Amino acid sequence: MQTNHNQDQDQGISQETTENAAQAAVPNPLERRLDVVVSREALEKDVDQRLKKLSRTAKVPGFRPGKVPMKMVAQQYGHQAHSEAMGAAVEKSFGEAVRAQNLRVAGYPDFEPKESADAGQIVFSAVFEVYPEFTLADIGGREIEKPVLSVTDAEVEKTLEVLRKQRTTFVESAGKAAAEGDRAVIDFIGRRDGEPFQGGQADDFAMLVGGGQMLAEFEAAVIGMTAGQTKTFDLTFPEDYQAQDLAGKTVQFELTVKRVDAPELPPLDADFARSLGVADGDLEKMREEIRLNLTREVNNRLKVRTKTQAMEALLAANEIAVPQALIQVESERMAQAALRDMEARGMSAKNIPIQPSWFTTQAQRRVRLSLIVSELAREKDLYAKPEQIRAVIEDFAATYEDPAEVIRWYYSQPQRLAEAETLALENNVVDWVLANASVSDKPASFEELMEVK
Repeated sequence: MQTNHNQDQDQGISQETTENAAQAAVPNPLERRLDVVVSREALEKDVDQRLKKLSRTAKVPGFRPGKVPMKMVAQQYGHQAHSEAMGAAVEKSFGEAVRAQNLRVAGYPDFEPKESADAGQIVFSAVFEVYPEFTLADIGGREIEKPVLSVTDAEVEKTLEVLRKQRTTFVESAGKAAAEGDRAVIDFIGRRDGEPFQGGQADDFAMLVGGGQMLAEFEAAVIGMTAGQTKTFDLTFPEDYQAQDLAGKTVQFELTVKRVDAPELPPLDADFARSLGVADGDLEKMREEIRLNLTREVNNRLKVRTKTQAMEALLAANEIAVPQALIQVESERMAQAALRDMEARGMSAKNIPIQPSWFTTQAQRRVRLSLIVSELAREKDLYAKPEQIRAVIEDFAATYEDPAEVIRWYYSQPQRLAEAETLALENNVVDWVLANASVSDKPASFEELMEVK
């Protein structure tokens, strides 16, 4: 068995190597090569100038600053000066070469030393990628189903029911048989081969029947039981159960129901209105505030769905090559964002090997879409105007208690202002797509849009 496993593993490695080699063999249409020439004479002059500058502050035991012999300065700082001078010279020569050819460099070049027939020159071969040059495709034939939904009294009442369910209380109900939606307080112990197993025992455990806290077989066993009843039943864990020592195993549970609590929704009264922030408890005012907030949320979700379709239409119409350097940068950015998100959730990401390669596909899509949007904005002059940026900020600020303070904060934070500008630009792009594609309205489901269960 071990031999077969190793053979399979070897085949997997061989296949992966073959695939990687095949990918490497595919020429990159965006890769360019340029010779970068550095004059030895100019380089040595720059090195000398750097050493003279360093000599003014160089610290060598036995000498005052500015009085260190140049020979000693060169011995101590020569390598540093030469490295800095070479870097500056290569960068300058490369910049002049790409400007001469009107190339837009994506990412950073790799420099490889190259033999030169001229002893007075140092030559490097610069390998780099350029941004793709492309013509935007016509999207007139692209079909977009724009989701539409108006908030009516029915949606307001459905939202009220959700808010009531979120404030559900439970009341002990003597003699009641546990049913879905009830809360059952239970004791249980699980045994495998007659012996208790780790994690299979609890006392006074409050379980929402049908809430998915426990395996479906376990919850099914609780249904119909009343306080004081005890039941013994077999349960087979799923093959993919997280505890590998229990996966696929059949165990026996002994279960006792100690109490059954029935759910109780709060009444729609003044107290309920006050719990939602309506100080005077006016129910009609409560409904009107719910309608306003709900309309804003529904419109935001409809915009997100429409935007997604518009961007997908652009991606489908414009198949363009994407610089691998930009994909790598975006993959690394996404990996770092994932780590920060985990840490923000209180998880220790120190020993979690999040790899940028996990995000390559998503990063490739993001970069490609960014290039298309940038070209569309340039060609159609869709750049965000100041009043459009202001509108985006005001719309976001409207959800806060002090909108004016939020607006001031945005305008005092260049990064936040840039984010608002990006959103405004994307709104312009979406509007352009909707104006040029084949668009039809499609009624949206309130429950599905708002994820109401």
